[in-house]
Amino acid sequence: MSSTEIDFYELLEVSRDADDKAIKSSYRKLAMKYHPDRNPGDAEAEAQFKAVSAAYEVLKDPQKRAAYDRFGHAAFQQGNGFGGGHAGADFGDIGDIFETIFGSAFGGGAAGQQRARRGADLRYDMQITLEEAFHGKSTAIEVEVSQTCDTCNGSGASPGTGTRGCNLCNGYGKVRAKQGFFVVERPCPNCHGRGEVIEDPCGDCRGEGRVDKAVELEVEIPPGVDTGTRVRLSGKGEAGPRGAPPGDLYIFIHVKPHPVFEREGTTLHTRIPISFTKAALGGCVEIPGLDGETNKVDIPDGIQSGKQLRVRGGGMPVLQGRGRGDMVVEIAVETPTKLTKEQRSILEQFRDTETGDECPQSRSFFGKVKEAFGG
Repeated sequence: MSSTEIDFYELLEVSRDADDKAIKSSYRKLAMKYHPDRNPGDAEAEAQFKAVSAAYEVLKDPQKRAAYDRFGHAAFQQGNGFGGGHAGADFGDIGDIFETIFGSAFGGGAAGQQRARRGADLRYDMQITLEEAFHGKSTAIEVEVSQTCDTCNGSGASPGTGTRGCNLCNGYGKVRAKQGFFVVERPCPNCHGRGEVIEDPCGDCRGEGRVDKAVELEVEIPPGVDTGTRVRLSGKGEAGPRGAPPGDLYIFIHVKPHPVFEREGTTLHTRIPISFTKAALGGCVEIPGLDGETNKVDIPDGIQSGKQLRVRGGGMPVLQGRGRGDMVVEIAVETPTKLTKEQRSILEQFRDTETGDECPQSRSFFGKVKEAFGG
């Protein structure tokens, strides 16, 4: 086994004698760990996700697993004895998966033209407010994207003309070259792996079968989205070359900072200042929620700065689920900086009646100081 070949059992973190149940369980755990939706923008995690998926495609099938156990990766390469130098019907599609993930060294596609290349996926970054993230949003966006050419209907050939088989690869779409003891197969440089060439390219798209156009698309943003959430518009990416399927358009969400709330998942955090008299005597404060309703928060008497109070159900909706998170209110006791003569007189009278029992934390602290420093 070469350094580029990764053992499928190691990829799935199972022993070679693992049963189907153990293989399936390990695959599900790893697929969930490396899934692109859980690791947005992480190319390494996406590659690992594809790798474990390819390994599972082989090991879940008794025939493919038996072939892999006997021949290793060579079971799915050309010239492996499974049907005239090319992968047989049982192994052809998995060969395409290997080629996508590991490169052409694992490729074993059936003879004939290379599979039509899918159009590229596109990215669109959208900024929304926290209120829009709470309620969801329907909006229209305009993107410039490759669309199927109307003149040639995506064929790439001028109207009335067609294609012919490639002379370099004889319509196979691939050519072989010897490197040392190995024969390496690559896409044909003349037809770019298609197996055919256009005799008279379309003048509007120059043989690509697609042209750039500005299109308006409707986007539905569901309630509960957060920064990093991706909304997929299937088939709205770039058109594939010469009539190949289009890619997808991914809307990446960015939620703007809010002046009152900070978000952590479905929890909304806010910090409210209260007067020291309200902190001492208790009371109630009202906080408007993102749903338009007013949340009444009861302040217990004697509350201290930094104390957090929770409002159940006052947070963000669960994305594609039910219920809402909570609102967490952190208390900040504010000391008055401007006093009238009357207020100052009242406070001085209160100070003269203090025994120390009113503020047990202060009394405890200074008791420790006295004990530590000998009075």
